[in-house]
Amino acid sequence: MLEKQAAAAESGDGARLRADRVRLGYRGRTISDQLSVDIPDGAFTVIIGPNACGKSTLLRALARLLAPESGAVLLDGRAITSYPAKEVARRIGLLPQTSIAPEGIRVADLVARGRYPHQSLLRQWSRADEEAVAAAMAATGVSELSARAVDELSGGQRQRVWIAMVLAQDTPVVLLDEPTTYLDIAHQIQLLDLCRKLNRESGRTVVAVLHDLNHAFRYADHLIAMKDGAVVAAGSPRRIVTAGLVREVFALGCRIIDDPETGAPLVIPLAENAAQTG
Repeated sequence: MLEKQAAAAESGDGARLRADRVRLGYRGRTISDQLSVDIPDGAFTVIIGPNACGKSTLLRALARLLAPESGAVLLDGRAITSYPAKEVARRIGLLPQTSIAPEGIRVADLVARGRYPHQSLLRQWSRADEEAVAAAMAATGVSELSARAVDELSGGQRQRVWIAMVLAQDTPVVLLDEPTTYLDIAHQIQLLDLCRKLNRESGRTVVAVLHDLNHAFRYADHLIAMKDGAVVAAGSPRRIVTAGLVREVFALGCRIIDDPETGAPLVIPLAENAAQTG
């Protein structure tokens, strides 16, 4: 199973979500131009790159929150703009970089909002919705917080509640923009383990923007490295990660060794970096 996922990710086969030569920007400022990206279906893809390189902009375009000025984002072979918004929300779940909860809303009620795309005049709240919300809260460790107001929680607790809402949405594609923000190291690992479990056991396509390179290299089946709005390299971490790539993308001198736990690339920054900034 893992070998098939890695092969599909490496070849680009089965990319149900892709950006095809898109130009992306805000208020007349172009971030990316002629950008093409394939998101391998059923893989755990991680996007890395320095601040302001276009990672979050790409994620917003893939979620249909940002319309390309040219080119197209394709979902299951069709322009994503051709789908009704609710249909997109049944196929793609997004955790944005910053989220604001309505004042006073309880945890259980916020997580339940993830079920909105599945509601209609003919299909109201059901036992399946209840079970999806309970499972999402259990998976993210927030069940005991269900009756608490979201604005009373710590930053890390709130982040886990937002992730629970995305999980409750129960989409085949999940996009996460810096999901480990506000989380301590233990909860970061728990969250990334959860993402990998969702990917492995349910076959969900997971895409995450991460800043920690060693986390990215450890968890990704497919890695996309960006700089200045363009893709510098894409492929499995073991194939594309080199000290040269890290220096090119992040201007960081390093050694790359094998992670003793997983065999994935592990970045060891060089002392010269401290000397240059000291």
